[in-house]
Amino acid sequence: MNINSMFLNVKHPKSIISGLKVNEGLPFCEVLSSESINQAIEKLEYRKRYFSPDVTLWAFLSQVLDDDQSLQAAVARVSAFFVSQGCNAPSINTSAYSQARTRLPIEVLTHLTRNAAEQLEEQVPSNWYWRQRVIKSIDGSTVSMPDTIENQEIYPQQKSQKPGLGFPLARIVAVLSQATGAVIDLAMGAYAGDETGEHALLRQLMHVFKPNDIVIGDKYYPSFFLMAMLMKMGVDGVFPMHSARRCDFREGKRLGKKEHIVQWRKPKKPEWMEQELYDEFGEGIEVREVSIQESRKGFRKRTRVMVTTFLDQASVTKEDLAELYNYRWTIELDLRSIKDTMHMGVLRGKSPEMVQKEIWMHLLAYNLVRKIMAQSGAVFEKKPRELSFKLALQVIKAFRYMGLFYEKEESSYLEILKAIANKTIGNRAGRQEPRRIKRRPKPYPLLSKPRRIYQKGAV
Repeated sequence: MNINSMFLNVKHPKSIISGLKVNEGLPFCEVLSSESINQAIEKLEYRKRYFSPDVTLWAFLSQVLDDDQSLQAAVARVSAFFVSQGCNAPSINTSAYSQARTRLPIEVLTHLTRNAAEQLEEQVPSNWYWRQRVIKSIDGSTVSMPDTIENQEIYPQQKSQKPGLGFPLARIVAVLSQATGAVIDLAMGAYAGDETGEHALLRQLMHVFKPNDIVIGDKYYPSFFLMAMLMKMGVDGVFPMHSARRCDFREGKRLGKKEHIVQWRKPKKPEWMEQELYDEFGEGIEVREVSIQESRKGFRKRTRVMVTTFLDQASVTKEDLAELYNYRWTIELDLRSIKDTMHMGVLRGKSPEMVQKEIWMHLLAYNLVRKIMAQSGAVFEKKPRELSFKLALQVIKAFRYMGLFYEKEESSYLEILKAIANKTIGNRAGRQEPRRIKRRPKPYPLLSKPRRIYQKGAV
């Protein structure tokens, strides 16, 4: 029996470990087997090389997991792996590995990443959900990359920056599972331009929402058409009211103090929408608007107007809406884990293709760590959201370095799960952190001209 399919619905740690026989092979083979990699690329032809698809994928994974994310460090780890297996080590030159990464199709990475999240979601216990319903969080962010001509063409730098002084910038929008923290899917585009905003990218991800899902996001998202499309799909949404939208509780059907159902009138058809879909929305939609007071000990009460598709106040109360929206903070932590803890905020790829592969490899590694955290939570009766992602990553790294992460002994894997579950993180409901830093940067002057001009001495 494989741990991928039997880590849930168990009552004793031994019952999860008893069927686990970890193969002598590449790290992460417990949750990402060579078979799954080979199935993803079965239609492709590869000559026999040191850097076969599974070895290339492992080396790429080790790059994004390690603090030293250089090609040289990755090749050194592959060399050490071959020696440990009693094989001849490949050349320490990075050229072969670089070419192997180029040959690795991005479709393989996207498939493995999405598949890891889907498999994990299918096996989640019902008590990890909110009233047996799946919560999916949406949010956007940006990533930076090396200043190359190729990257600038696809992901231009901000217009306010002079040529040669800025860095290409890409916008990403992700959909994450509230229960497991896994990235279900991601869309990526340029930072600015037509169809590059978060709403445009989110439209590429609408297929991930299933009937009876609950979607939460920040106040940027609740437009008429998003709310209408969610309702059409049988999906419920909970969002703060957009600051540009007027809310008057004297209008509509009154449900209680500062709570009503109101009709949003359909705006003009946007250019991206087909006329047939536009006509299906009728003249407008009914939504529920609720004023909620957030109270925390030692802080002033804060009032927030929420908009939701939950129209029945008896089944979903004000308190329920406040609870649902409090979950939104977790996606901020998840994106921070990916961008800061896993160093995806500043990428290394010098071409758009490699930048995209690098992003998806980070997401794959992140989902695999989340999968192990879910296994830990299932064994030791904790929810993944109660466990620390950074601690899990530190434990996995430590056991990998000691050669224990893919050891045959069942006890070593159990110790990994036990160490991850050892620390429970605090309750972060309603948490707010100002985007400020205390430590000042070193007082070097900023570049006002391309660096090559300074290097030539012509300032």
